[in-house]
Amino acid sequence: MEEKIICQNKRASHDYFIIEKYEAGIELLGTEIKSIRNNGASFIDAYCEIKNSEVYVKGLHIKEYAMGNIFNHDPDRKKKLLLHKKEIVRLNTKKTQDGYTLIPTKMYFVEGLVKIEIAICKGKKLYDKREAIKKEDQIRMIKKEDYGI
Repeated sequence: MEEKIICQNKRASHDYFIIEKYEAGIELLGTEIKSIRNNGASFIDAYCEIKNSEVYVKGLHIKEYAMGNIFNHDPDRKKKLLLHKKEIVRLNTKKTQDGYTLIPTKMYFVEGLVKIEIAICKGKKLYDKREAIKKEDQIRMIKKEDYGI
């Protein structure tokens, strides 16, 4: 299975500890999929919520399709995620624990279908973020020394 990444939430790994990842389908309209194929999606402050044993993603911006007509979609509507009931129950129990949240981490194509990867995350404190930046800088310096740059 070859996957083509549409967009990634790079800020999620910076702001959160990623505990567990799930792959979900997403319910889209016709003009939304056409806009996604033209690289028209972005994760700006996107998060997932569980309502009536269904998972929705909010804050996923899919810009309007340029060739659309009066039936074009709303760019910021909440989109339903397609998961099994067992997975939804597991996500709901994890989410009710203190400090956990559901964040979409990336959107990609798998065999022509749009999939979204959601993660159970726990928020980082400021000192955790500083520690992560320090480790990244150390790894970067080691690579520079190895290549003689």
